[in-house]
Amino acid sequence: MKIIAFAGSNSLHSINKKLATYASSLFENPEVEVLDLNDFQMPLFSVDVEKEIGQHSLAKAFLDKISIADILVVSLAENNGNYSVAFKNVFDWCSRINGKVFQEKPMLLMATSPGGRGGASVLEIAKSNFPRFGAILKGIFSLPSFNDNFDVENGKISNLELDNELKGIVKDF
Repeated sequence: MKIIAFAGSNSLHSINKKLATYASSLFENPEVEVLDLNDFQMPLFSVDVEKEIGQHSLAKAFLDKISIADILVVSLAENNGNYSVAFKNVFDWCSRINGKVFQEKPMLLMATSPGGRGGASVLEIAKSNFPRFGAILKGIFSLPSFNDNFDVENGKISNLELDNELKGIVKDF
């Protein structure tokens, strides 16, 4: 089972990347590839830039990664209640090539944040938006108060109740 995991963040110390990596490890016998949005930096999308340069090769490369996945594990950073600019830019470039960016792949959709809402706003946006772009949402998980509920040293959720919730979602996947 090939899992492609990524965080909707370009932070070098992304808490969402840590969560996506951990969640990916919970699947049975996974072959996991964790993508880094920093490897897919493109000019800010605009129709003018697209007209000038055409379809960006990094957008094609990102879509190629999605195409080999059996499962997508995505954890979105929340910036001002919405997607991060880094994720939105990759998403915009990709959607111009393939309107079904997520290519009808089953997805575990997550978010975390240092705050108590755990990225709830961005999850609501993605939950209503992603299926239109080919995501088959099989599970949704929010990890509130990342710094209190995730053991960075051991790379796993430290709050037993939240950890069991995520494990249950993965088990039912």
